[in-house]
Amino acid sequence: MNHFLSEDFYLGGETGGCIYKEYAEKLPVIDYHNHLNPEDIAKDRRYDNMTELWLEGDHYKWRLMRWAGVHEEYITGDAAPYEKFKKWAAVLQKAIGNPLYIWSHLELKRYFGYDGLLNPDTAERVYKLCNERLGEPEMSARGLILQSKVEYLCTTDDPADSLEWHEKTAASGFSAGIAPTFRPDRVLNIEAGDYAGYIERLSSVSGVNIKDLDGLKAALINRMDYFEERGCRISDHGIEYSYSQIASEENAAQSFNKIMNNLPLEGFGGYYFKSVLMRFLAAEYSKRGWVMQLHYGCWRNANRQAAKRLGANTGFDCMNNTTPVTPLINFLNYLAAKNCLPKTILYSLNPNDDRILASAAGAFQEGGIVGKVQHGSAWWFNDHADGIRAQLRSLASIGYLPAFIGMLTDGRSFLSFSRHEYFRRILCGLLGDWVDKGEFPRDIEALGEIASAVSYYNAKGYFIRQAPSLQE
Repeated sequence: MNHFLSEDFYLGGETGGCIYKEYAEKLPVIDYHNHLNPEDIAKDRRYDNMTELWLEGDHYKWRLMRWAGVHEEYITGDAAPYEKFKKWAAVLQKAIGNPLYIWSHLELKRYFGYDGLLNPDTAERVYKLCNERLGEPEMSARGLILQSKVEYLCTTDDPADSLEWHEKTAASGFSAGIAPTFRPDRVLNIEAGDYAGYIERLSSVSGVNIKDLDGLKAALINRMDYFEERGCRISDHGIEYSYSQIASEENAAQSFNKIMNNLPLEGFGGYYFKSVLMRFLAAEYSKRGWVMQLHYGCWRNANRQAAKRLGANTGFDCMNNTTPVTPLINFLNYLAAKNCLPKTILYSLNPNDDRILASAAGAFQEGGIVGKVQHGSAWWFNDHADGIRAQLRSLASIGYLPAFIGMLTDGRSFLSFSRHEYFRRILCGLLGDWVDKGEFPRDIEALGEIASAVSYYNAKGYFIRQAPSLQE
């Protein structure tokens, strides 16, 4: 019988264990997409208690607590920190099959040295132990980054952000690389309230008077320059559709003028604007050598009343329909034809899209770049063991697994870096399983090179410097 969180969990047989322990286990971490607060890093935030560190802002846990019938007072409300922790311990005790059960215990084990279980009977003891440990010097935000062997991480930042906290972290000489990511969702989200107010803010921070589409583009170039000077090499888009309507600059300019004057858009007016703007942004990313991330398939704030009451990113999102294939291919094809397709990562929140995205990525490999277009890692509702294995199998069967850039945390907690260990164990166990089934020879060196590349080296080459061709 396998014991919970043993040294060999998820590794399967001897082969998977050998690959993990000899190649993947001790590699540094490149966490290229997360939602950590740059201010916390700059100020090297310390946490008063475990609830603050573990439950603050973590909508994964909030969602599970609501599902178990916990009242909002103990989730995002005003209940005392320990009362919230006790409620979480009671929910976690029976969360069988949910990755939060393993993640939570893995975090307790790796960062707090607690090798037992968290449940209502142990909650007080665990809470006290963790709070005592939080008083130690290495348990600050930066200390947790260093403990996790994080070499490079990228936060998620709006174009109008000042990036002052990134500047302060850089000036401090902190050894881990902390870079911003350019996420212009608000620029494209013309349906959001007070869009004109946002454009006014963008105009102010860029110093560009945005009166028309040309002004908007000039402001965005200004902000991309600003971000690039502060280490940005990655963009990110959370979009519901690939905007690929056949649209002229004139179509888009007319639509933008209507938007800014609160006039109704007719027909495809909004898509004209978004299509032209996305093509413009992608071309700029390509020119700069940036990576473009495209996140599809999320229905944001599905429970509108709850989201209105508590705000965005509080646990009320869900999967949307599958990625619209034709617009995606048209968008990528347009960029490829114009020789301005940047390195691109395709994600979908809907696991039914795995093979679609893997096959789409394979159609646009070019330029001698290892895995130029990526089928991104299992994301959000899919970053559990079954979802990760499904994404890896899909990518391996359709594409080229050794070129994959591996895992990201998408996390809001400085303990979420342990998900890289979770991923590496699953990866190595899957490689070993293929060997044990006779589908690949027991070539430990070749397998170790694959595991090392996917766990660390590919991401380093993709985001920080271009890795040499695998044939060199």
